[in-house]
Amino acid sequence: MSAELLSEPAGAAPVLGVARSVSGRRWTWRQADARIGLAIAQRLGLPELIGQLLAARGVAPEQAELFLEPTLRALLPDPSVLVDMDAAAARLAHAVRVGESVAVFGDYDVDGACAGALMTRFLRELGCTVRPYVPDRLKEGYGPNPAAIAALCADGATLIVCVDCGIAAHAALEAAEGSADVVVLDHHKAEGPVPRVAAAVNPNRLDCGSGLRHLCAAAVSFMAAIATLRELRRSGFFADRPEPKLLDLLDLVALATVCDVMPLTGLNRAFVTQGLKVMARGGRAGIAALLEVAQARDLPSTYTLGFLLGPRINASGRIGEPDLGLRLLTCDDPIEARAMAERLDAVNRRRQEVESGVLAEAFAQAEAQAEAGHPVLLVCGEGWHPGVVGIVAGRVKERFNRPTCVAGVGEGLAKGSGRSVPGVDLGAAIIAGRQSGLLATGGGHAMAAGFSFLSERREEVHAFLNERLAHAAKLPASAELLLDGTLLVPGATSDLATEIGRIGPFGAGNEEPVFALPRVRIGRADRVGKEGNTIRAFVEGETGGRLKAVCFRAKEGPLAELLLGSRGAPLHLAGVLRAEQWNGQVSAALHIQDAGPA
Repeated sequence: MSAELLSEPAGAAPVLGVARSVSGRRWTWRQADARIGLAIAQRLGLPELIGQLLAARGVAPEQAELFLEPTLRALLPDPSVLVDMDAAAARLAHAVRVGESVAVFGDYDVDGACAGALMTRFLRELGCTVRPYVPDRLKEGYGPNPAAIAALCADGATLIVCVDCGIAAHAALEAAEGSADVVVLDHHKAEGPVPRVAAAVNPNRLDCGSGLRHLCAAAVSFMAAIATLRELRRSGFFADRPEPKLLDLLDLVALATVCDVMPLTGLNRAFVTQGLKVMARGGRAGIAALLEVAQARDLPSTYTLGFLLGPRINASGRIGEPDLGLRLLTCDDPIEARAMAERLDAVNRRRQEVESGVLAEAFAQAEAQAEAGHPVLLVCGEGWHPGVVGIVAGRVKERFNRPTCVAGVGEGLAKGSGRSVPGVDLGAAIIAGRQSGLLATGGGHAMAAGFSFLSERREEVHAFLNERLAHAAKLPASAELLLDGTLLVPGATSDLATEIGRIGPFGAGNEEPVFALPRVRIGRADRVGKEGNTIRAFVEGETGGRLKAVCFRAKEGPLAELLLGSRGAPLHLAGVLRAEQWNGQVSAALHIQDAGPA
């Protein structure tokens, strides 16, 4: 077989004997039931390989057809299943009918930018005067603040729509009372009573039984747009005017869903599948310009969203103009969009420089804590830029397989972000810390959180998190790399890559299949790209064949050193096989994720 799917019981020997790869991971088989895979293949007339890969991702035979062809028609529920959605739709529809002045208060990450752009575009097309607002990370922090809310009211807003924020902003939103109504469209963990507002739509409200808790804020905003359109339709608003084409907004929902690391299952899978189709049409000037600046040549994919577009939009909120990403996404002028895209690209390069300056020290602190057996890693540094601590937390978490909090310290206050691992709810622990009075601020969800505390209380905070998340101590010292099978170089064809691509879109909850290539040699390897951050190589198999390969984020580190310095020595490689299109030709390429000496 060109690709062989293998699995062994938990605790079995590591794949190809790789107990600790060059990136510190143990290679293990992804568990799957071969009988279910065969049943899927027979039921839908698929190659057995595809059936087995679907089974390994928990797809049942009766779900397989919809999984491969997810549609909104089949998966989109009535928006009214979300608590307060009808109230939100009624208030938004009223604003449209009377042409109110609306402020859209967003967040500075990709989800906030997308949700803000979506709601801004939607309401403007319906005739409202809309002012989007994104707070400055350094001066205002996250979410609504009394001064900003009061200023928006003074500027004439009679309705404030908070997107990707607001569910915990009780005090700040009180500043709008008597001047403007507030509608909250959020998805962050809610605790206790919601703010006293016209409507607070959040699938993570304690009293919301919608089952949609894995939606990002842009998806919640899209559903609010559907509900608002329905409300306007019922009142005859569109009797003499066309309705907005809501499906054209799905590229924003897809971008936010991937970048906020929402699971690509169920409704999210339909949002991303359809959103990628919208993006491929190139109708949004801002995204088209950013794709051009990022030198994206292939059709948009989840990789495009998560690694090319997302970091550039995020960079604006981290260390640049907080609303630049949102303004790009609402821009219709190609020339203006190109200028903004170039600024975002430049800011992203600056963000990378700032990040690299923090990363080495963070790794050193984390290594000492990991060796001491801390379940949670809490690393802090004087003057660390708050715009990069989240990224650094993610990198540290990947290396040590522990929930990680990273904070920059200034004027006696530590402000930071945390990233977690599957099965460890960091957001709940951070919220508990704030409720206890130990943290000055804190919130988030299972996999990510933000917080601040007096720097003198660092040891207390660390002890609290260690106790709260003590079960994380049982995690292995390094993350496992789950492999779906072995692959020989001659069998790594474009046809096979295309078949594997049918299981996409890939991301959280639907991981891209990873294959091990045993005992291959690197025929040639060179650095490419503007920053030399990518390695392009050719892989040669023991039994013949030659395969193009690429390794991203390889500016430095042991994986880059091994690929560039292997000098023809046999290696075990692990990576994903993708079909790439160039000048009308389809070819296969291995995207290398890990390696170990053979």
